[in-house]
Amino acid sequence: MAISVTFIGAGSLGFTRRLIRDMLCVSELADSRFVLHDIDPEALDRVSRLCRREIELSDLPATIETELDRPTALEGADYVINCARIGGLDAFASDIEIPLRYGVDQCVGDTICAGGIMYGQRSIPKMLEFCHDVVACAKPGALLLNYANPMAMNTWAALDYSDADVVGLCHGVQGGHRLIAKALGAESVTEVEIVAAGINHQTWYLSIVHRGREVEADELLAAMRADPEIARREPVRLDVLERFGYFSTESNGHLSEYLPWYRKRGDEIEGWIDRERWIDGRTGGYLEYCRERNRTFAADYERQLAAASPIEESERSDEHGSHIIEAIETGRPYRGHFNVRNDGAIPNLPPDCVVEVPGYVDRHGINVGQLNDLPLACAATCQASIDVQRMAKEAAVSGDRELLRLAMLHDPLVGAVCSPGEVWSMTEELLTAQAPWLPQYESAA
Repeated sequence: MAISVTFIGAGSLGFTRRLIRDMLCVSELADSRFVLHDIDPEALDRVSRLCRREIELSDLPATIETELDRPTALEGADYVINCARIGGLDAFASDIEIPLRYGVDQCVGDTICAGGIMYGQRSIPKMLEFCHDVVACAKPGALLLNYANPMAMNTWAALDYSDADVVGLCHGVQGGHRLIAKALGAESVTEVEIVAAGINHQTWYLSIVHRGREVEADELLAAMRADPEIARREPVRLDVLERFGYFSTESNGHLSEYLPWYRKRGDEIEGWIDRERWIDGRTGGYLEYCRERNRTFAADYERQLAAASPIEESERSDEHGSHIIEAIETGRPYRGHFNVRNDGAIPNLPPDCVVEVPGYVDRHGINVGQLNDLPLACAATCQASIDVQRMAKEAAVSGDRELLRLAMLHDPLVGAVCSPGEVWSMTEELLTAQAPWLPQYESAA
């Protein structure tokens, strides 16, 4: 069954290479056509050469094409995978460095907080362009799998302002699942059954069953604190687990910047992070990691190309993308957690927002059911983020500077650190620094 899959932002080595390898672990997808699109020809060339080499070594009939023109790249696509970072690392640097001058200390800056809000201002207009082109150029009913952050904002805007069939995908639930299995001493994640629900990067494990027995919060907390590595790396997550009674999907560094309590004072931050790994909370940790990864990939590219290896089925990852495509194309059902319009799936969150909930995929597509209400503390935390997402989404579409300032003001961490006047000044500084990527604000200046 030859299908055509187009990658937007294919110069992103991590997602493009990983997802192609994953799909080619499925025998029915071995003859797939992959079209890689990016605005950076050098990045596109590097990634495509590496992917072609791995396909050759695997003796598979799949093909790789590259295309700088997006509408052309989308022609005939059955599936479209978006992993574009709008503005690249230059814009990302200002997401982190300008707020830091105002005391807003971020580790990642890709979801909410000042960095995530600005990332959304750059990404949402482009996301809507992508959706328009998918509807116009890809096959009718083509599915757009969005991996690009800010996940909830991008997916919500696409659902509100386009006719594309869109689902948002993340690996946070899977990562937390592995951590839970490790703490409980499970030999495999398959020993531990989970149900998680919430919003992207603020999803909560509502049910954890290990070998047929429900694991309560105090038992999980004790198991995690008994593991020296988890206890050292995850102080924010464990504090939230103790106080809320539910474990969050997100890493220590991620979670700490969505909440108003852990990064608002310099003398407090050190007690809530582990500097050994960027993801555990270092200031600007993800920016630092991305810069180093880009340097290493460029400098070490020829060695990586020479060391390319055949695709092995045992190496298939738990990223949802390949499993969704396999389920739709073969009918083999798949269960995962997906970012979709709420529509009552979580009754005590707004029906129009984007939630991350469990669902099943088969030949009929992606289907999610209805869950119970989120626990009140979990729902309140999600609702605070949803309010920011809503304002930031609408500001990105309209170029409304006042609404953008209000989104910043209502952000939990920004509001905990900055006065209203500082929020206004910071927002103007960010708009000035990122003007090349924010044409919607030119007419509103």
